[in-house]
Amino acid sequence: MLSKIITHRRLKRRNKSALLNLTPMIDVMTVLLAVFMVTAPLLTTGMDLELPNGGKSSLSGQNQIIVSVDKRGNLFMSKRKLSLKHVLVKVKSLTKANDKMQIVISADKTVSYGKVISVMGALRDLGLKNVGLQTSPVKN
Repeated sequence: MLSKIITHRRLKRRNKSALLNLTPMIDVMTVLLAVFMVTAPLLTTGMDLELPNGGKSSLSGQNQIIVSVDKRGNLFMSKRKLSLKHVLVKVKSLTKANDKMQIVISADKTVSYGKVISVMGALRDLGLKNVGLQTSPVKN
């Protein structure tokens, strides 16, 4: 009789230890899902002069430098055609006085992805962190 009680107690302990608490895992998965839902739209924004559709702009009209790239891949600032080297010199001089300046690349949607990324990379190599892409608002 005593052996049956001891055996029964051992079985109870084994059953209790076999249970997994899923609450922490569900909490972590919920947080990961929320993070992915928030960041996913940021990964799919576009760019253009014949601007592609995008979200609402958070850019202000002031403290902006706009670098345009036309269909042929030519660079413009203030409607003046410039080489990449001259664009970088001009942007560097303009951002020297105001480090909060935003640089916006406005590229035609037919421009190759590589061209836009090379311009963006060159601007980031100057140490600029506020470099973005311009899009047109989404039409409902």
